Amino acid sequence: MIKEKITGAEALMRSLVNEGVTTLFGYPGGAIMPVFDALYDYKNELNHILVRHEQAAAHAAQGYARVSGRVGVCLVTSGPGATNTVTGIADAMMDSTPVVVICGQVGASMLGTDAFQECDLVGVTQPISKWAYQIRRPEDVAWAVSRAFYIARSGRPGPVVLDFAKNAQVGLTDYEPQKVDFVRSYVPVPKTDTEAVRRAAELINGAKRPLVLVGQGVELGQAQEELRRFIETADMPAGCTLLGLSALPSGHLLNMGMLGMHGSLAANVKTQECDVLIAVGMRFDDRITGKLSTYATQARKIHFDIDPSEINKNVVVDVPVLGDCKETLAAVTALLQPGDHREWIDSFREYAEKEDRMVIQPEIHPGEGPIKMGEVVRKVTEMTADKAILVTDVGQNQMMAARYFRFSEKRSIVTSGGMGTMGFGLPAAVGATFGAPDRTVCLFLGDGGMQMSIQELGTIMEQRSPVKIILLNNNYLGNVRQWQEMFFNRRYSFTPMLNPDYNMIASAYCIPNETVTERDGLEAAIAKMLATDGPYLLQVAVIEEGEVLPMCCPGNDVDDMLLEVK
Repeated sequence: MIKEKITGAEALMRSLVNEGVTTLFGYPGGAIMPVFDALYDYKNELNHILVRHEQAAAHAAQGYARVSGRVGVCLVTSGPGATNTVTGIADAMMDSTPVVVICGQVGASMLGTDAFQECDLVGVTQPISKWAYQIRRPEDVAWAVSRAFYIARSGRPGPVVLDFAKNAQVGLTDYEPQKVDFVRSYVPVPKTDTEAVRRAAELINGAKRPLVLVGQGVELGQAQEELRRFIETADMPAGCTLLGLSALPSGHLLNMGMLGMHGSLAANVKTQECDVLIAVGMRFDDRITGKLSTYATQARKIHFDIDPSEINKNVVVDVPVLGDCKETLAAVTALLQPGDHREWIDSFREYAEKEDRMVIQPEIHPGEGPIKMGEVVRKVTEMTADKAILVTDVGQNQMMAARYFRFSEKRSIVTSGGMGTMGFGLPAAVGATFGAPDRTVCLFLGDGGMQMSIQELGTIMEQRSPVKIILLNNNYLGNVRQWQEMFFNRRYSFTPMLNPDYNMIASAYCIPNETVTERDGLEAAIAKMLATDGPYLLQVAVIEEGEVLPMCCPGNDVDDMLLEVK
């Protein structure tokens, strides 16, 4: 039997289809041109979204992956095209997002000669990816692609980089589909220790004041229902990390709010009072723990995680429960006794009421004065019945959105957590509309982040991507300004922003738009935005020197939170 010979570029197309890829984000160039030529014949199988910058391709792939649960794919050229994706690769690594980045490269015979647009992308990205590999032969394409997708999606997800030499794109090979499901020395899901399961259940059964910390690992592991049964069986209150906010519905009676620097007062205070602390799929980030030496020192600690490297990395725990949390949570739940912690749960109320009185109500119902960020966020989530996907940029807009948006469905928050990448929001929201086309995507961003990826309005225009853009414009780099106010004696060094006319820009991109400056026009403007088919830009002029509160200041204990700035 004579096997069919095809180019490496064609082999890539077939391999992507074989992996179930339907959507990819990219930007063409010289070193990847054979692949884009092959893509021309796959328009029915592969929907390529032309972004306006390669970093946006990576972020769009992240947004797609986060809401769909599938691997995001981006396709770019060599040199600057490849290096422009590096921020997105690092962001995906920090936030455990499964992305495969395919980059063009000069031919193998030209490697090391400083050829035009040559860059050692494997060397650059090895520290910030799960796997980086250079394809130098067409016969390696099918294997490399299958291995890349296996590594990206398995275990703790993350980004993989394929550096595709041009000679491998144009060379001929006998193509056979590959299915990689094993890599020597790579153990994506560690074996669960049954003794650890027993010890965890024993600790929880004996707890008087348990507290569960819910991380994004619950979402990544599709363990939302297992989490609910776990906390409901033992009657345990829970707090959520930024990336874990939609793993547990906001209205759940045991959900005590967000953890960390700008989290809920009650959840942070009770972290320092609980007797058993149970972390599920979270990594004890410094924005969660505050001062590590005093973090929950009174508590016995249980850590559910799929990644052994996270155990005892920041916080030493008593019982590590390694494995897939969908399985480990169920295993521990099976050994739990029905709990009743009403008195402990009621003790959260005092702090929740204090925060509501001093922070939340003045933010969402200010009554007079300039519009506040929190009231805009709360009004949008109410008018979408808490069912929309929240995408944010980074800064005050991110923290306010996280605090005041509410979630009723899983996989509903897309934000840059570990890297805190400004410019993330706009392209990530584009990706989210392709990953969850049946859902409303609401993007909150500030005037600073807007200008970092404003060119992606072109992508939105071309695709008619139905992103509802809510621009919270305070004419400042707001988060930095807040820190300058609090810690640098109000010396606002290069944080005031001279902004363009965003409505004119949106109109130039054929995107319907409106600006709201007065509170009495806000609800009608949001209703119009939500009723408009396709994209929409709603700019809201918000208070210039607003604050995100509560706040745990850097270096302080996690329960030492400011409720007001004097």
